[in-house]
Amino acid sequence: MPSSPLNIALVGYGLAGRVFHAPLVATAPGLRLHSIVSSRTAEIAADHPQARPCAGVAEVLGDPAIDLVVVATPNDSHAPIARAALQAGKHVVVDKPFALHLDEARGLVEEARAHGLVLSVFHNRRWDADFLTLRSLLDAGALGEVAELHSHFDRFRPLVPDRWRDRAGPGGGLWYDLGPHLADQALQLFGPPLAVTADLGIQRHGASAVDYFHVQLRYPRLRVLLHAGSLVPGHGLRFAVHGTGGSWIKHGLDPQEDALRAGLRPGSGDGWGQDPRPGVLLRVGDDGPVAEDASAPALRGDWPAYYAGVRDAIVRGGLPPVTGDSALLVMALIDAAKRSDAERREVDFAWAG
Repeated sequence: MPSSPLNIALVGYGLAGRVFHAPLVATAPGLRLHSIVSSRTAEIAADHPQARPCAGVAEVLGDPAIDLVVVATPNDSHAPIARAALQAGKHVVVDKPFALHLDEARGLVEEARAHGLVLSVFHNRRWDADFLTLRSLLDAGALGEVAELHSHFDRFRPLVPDRWRDRAGPGGGLWYDLGPHLADQALQLFGPPLAVTADLGIQRHGASAVDYFHVQLRYPRLRVLLHAGSLVPGHGLRFAVHGTGGSWIKHGLDPQEDALRAGLRPGSGDGWGQDPRPGVLLRVGDDGPVAEDASAPALRGDWPAYYAGVRDAIVRGGLPPVTGDSALLVMALIDAAKRSDAERREVDFAWAG
């Protein structure tokens, strides 16, 4: 741990900045939420009175006290702000999506490498309780050889809110909002697919941006289905994973987002990250039928691990918990799905890094 904490400037105090980044930074040992760039000065004063409100990005980029800039602004501004921060000599965390397309993201990785700076993307759902549990099951071979993985993030939001996430334009829509989460998790488990087939749709009356996606990742034997819809009243399913040794079925979302929205903070109690609806493991028995296994693990979620890892990468050297290269792979998949949908066909996914 450094003798003095790293000073963090958070750019943006909307949903991502206010609910996700600010609380995690403020409660992380070795980090200090020093400045927040936003016009919401009253909210900042109430939520984080120790943080300095700033009117513009230039104010923090020119401040030699700032060590790390966290970009939590609308998606189309991620890359320009991140690039300016790197050029100002600051380490950078970018909220997902990394950028609007792969080439833009690749330019940021090259910029960070040229300046010897840490650059990471906030793929926090690598530390969801259900994903950590699933990964442990796969590592232990509990499902045998996996044949299918269904990853859902459905909602029932029939009314279209008036916000940038739901407007047509660069970086808008559900594929840029939730797609990076599901894509990153699949890629972490199985690596690059052979090919991608995507259906990106607009289903709600009055919607102008994608509010539905169904994306298939084809591997030699495995099929991975990434799905999100906005008109799904019965939206409980999160994962369904099937293999030669059994199935794992998970309903309900990781609890950490709801806890942060409710004002709870990591370390405020001993139940942080404990999923109230753990998944069900079904094993293939000797005679073939599936039997429930009550001994299946149910790991806790740990979003605070992300900023702890970023801190350690800056202070001690080494890689951040989400590297720029792994985030490039996500952007390549985002681009491939858009191309598949536009051309209405399966597209090859040839990843050379």
